[in-house]
Amino acid sequence: MLRTWERAVLRRPLWRRTVLAGSLAAAASVLVMAGCDLWVRTVAHDHVYAVTDVPAAPVAIVLGAKADDEVTPSPFLAARLEIARQLYAAGKVKAILVSGDHAEWTYNEPGAMHRWLVEHGVPSGQIVLDHAGFDTYDTCARAKRVFGVTRAIIVTQSYHINRAVALCRHLGVTTDGVGDDTAKQYFDYYQSAGRERGAVVKAVLDVASGRDPVFLGPHETGVETAVAAR
Repeated sequence: MLRTWERAVLRRPLWRRTVLAGSLAAAASVLVMAGCDLWVRTVAHDHVYAVTDVPAAPVAIVLGAKADDEVTPSPFLAARLEIARQLYAAGKVKAILVSGDHAEWTYNEPGAMHRWLVEHGVPSGQIVLDHAGFDTYDTCARAKRVFGVTRAIIVTQSYHINRAVALCRHLGVTTDGVGDDTAKQYFDYYQSAGRERGAVVKAVLDVASGRDPVFLGPHETGVETAVAAR
């Protein structure tokens, strides 16, 4: 038999039941997003700095973003690379791991990142390329499991930095972060910041699943060699 509250719900007009169901679903979504955002902020708390204040680490990890013509970083990506260049020039890091999407031969984020850094004074030998950094989780997992990174400074835009720091720290890399604010001059910054709420939910689902990155592969010694060379 139906309970009293179930009978009451069924007696309501269909549109009212639809509105009620929609409202409950929306409330649940808000609670899930808020909980995921709280986890990200809690893990990243006290680990986000300005370039001048961030503690030194052996390597900077630069997260990939769009390369406009396969060789030229977008303004977002160039801003990240400029922070990495500053960290290297100041002696805060000894090597830079550039991690991005190179799933297609004609699209090469790490290659564009490497080219920009070399053109701006960073020695090629101090730059290591990760061609399978398809998202933030994959980059952090591969930094630890493929490249052997145990301590790093991660670099991205400010709206993204808490998630990046939280994921890397969860995956075993002692990580501090530096976020870029210069991209706020572009409307895309605010669009991306709006999408970040959904991205933190995905981050928590990735953490909960404990999934492997899309590609693992054998240990690569490029970071260790670059750090030892400086």
